[in-house]
Amino acid sequence: MSVEKIIQNIEQAMPLSKTELDLRSNGERFGLIIVDEVNGFATVGAGNLAPQTPNEQVSTMVSETDRLARAFVKQGLPVLAFLDTHEPGKPEPPYPPHCELGTGEEELVPELKWLEEDHNATLVKKDCINGFIGAYQEDNSNAVIDWAKENNLENILVVGICTDICVMDFVLTLLSVRNHGMIPNLKEIIVYDKGCSTYSLPRDIAEEIGLPPSASHPQEITHYMGLYFMASRGAQLVDRAII
Repeated sequence: MSVEKIIQNIEQAMPLSKTELDLRSNGERFGLIIVDEVNGFATVGAGNLAPQTPNEQVSTMVSETDRLARAFVKQGLPVLAFLDTHEPGKPEPPYPPHCELGTGEEELVPELKWLEEDHNATLVKKDCINGFIGAYQEDNSNAVIDWAKENNLENILVVGICTDICVMDFVLTLLSVRNHGMIPNLKEIIVYDKGCSTYSLPRDIAEEIGLPPSASHPQEITHYMGLYFMASRGAQLVDRAII
């Protein structure tokens, strides 16, 4: 069965509800969180977990993230970017070495490097899949909680990579954080479909390079699954973001 047919069947059995987000007329306080749009995940040929050829879903994610981030900072709204960063020789199971400190893989993609110099942007290095866990500091404070409280955020818009891995783990945890009252004013966690992407590893390619069939990761299907599970836990999905 083709991927297109599988997606059609999934959409019929597990439909997603997506809305439009128009921040121009929204009086509530928003923040933008960018998950791991670093070279090691999103720049062609940059590492073990980077795309090996140009990928439309990844390219769209980067361009949409850049558009939103520029609009946020222009309006004085806060942006937080996670940078997956690992100590050399200490990979994170079950993945091969990636985004090691000093390799350049852990740096923002070229289109987003400008965030390093913007005073509205907060950069947080993390050494694990789940950004919320990775945001804990040595004094046991949490950079995400501190950022949200300092900026009196009511809503958080999330974009990044991978939809079904780092983005999903972070969003699911953030939903529990909200429900537990750890960020008192936080109302909604919103995920922008076109601002997210995941990696592509079809089964035939996985087997060709010596991996087991279980390592296959069809991009469109896993992207959809990530969105589905985030929505099923209470995240809002949007397919258009206007600011």
